[in-house]
Amino acid sequence: MIPLDIFADPVCPWCLIGKLELDRALESRPDHPFAVAWHPFRLNPQMPPGGMDRIEYLRAKLGDDVEQAARSVAERAAGLGLTLNPSSREPDTTDAHRLMHWAGLEGAQSRVMSGLLRAHWQEARDIGDASVLADIAGVAGLDRAMITHLLEGDADREEIALRENHARERGISSVPTFIVANHHAVSGAQPAALWQQVVDELTGA
Repeated sequence: MIPLDIFADPVCPWCLIGKLELDRALESRPDHPFAVAWHPFRLNPQMPPGGMDRIEYLRAKLGDDVEQAARSVAERAAGLGLTLNPSSREPDTTDAHRLMHWAGLEGAQSRVMSGLLRAHWQEARDIGDASVLADIAGVAGLDRAMITHLLEGDADREEIALRENHARERGISSVPTFIVANHHAVSGAQPAALWQQVVDELTGA
């Protein structure tokens, strides 16, 4: 298998779109050689634990470009048959990344990431809320009670910070970033056709 390491944050709309495009490509190439692993990269590492109002956050970050940015995302999503209904809260995603770390130990990362993206971008749920995260974990096949217990403590907070810092030291500065075979970096929400081409080249199809 060929490693496909993905650095992502579920509050990034391009991570939502990038995952959907990749999923469609891999579904169309069931014999693809990729072993997919998701890695933490918080867009907002200084976000307060309780998060903040999403519109307030976006206006502070993007200023007058908020509406244009929202239109661009909505149009790309619509082209994929996706209607966005984002959360009104911009959460601290530290706990979401802790959940992704634990999901990796259980082979459930892609299911959990799908749940996080769907909750934040389509169901207007706060993925900074422990009960929401526990629900997502349960649907993905993880032990809901165990996840609830872990979220109540500080397990693996330092691990997430170390992995994120390592990614930044490697030169990763935006999400989604895909690393193919530990060597080739691909940034941004690439169309399914590109991933199909990559798979075909790797498999000699």
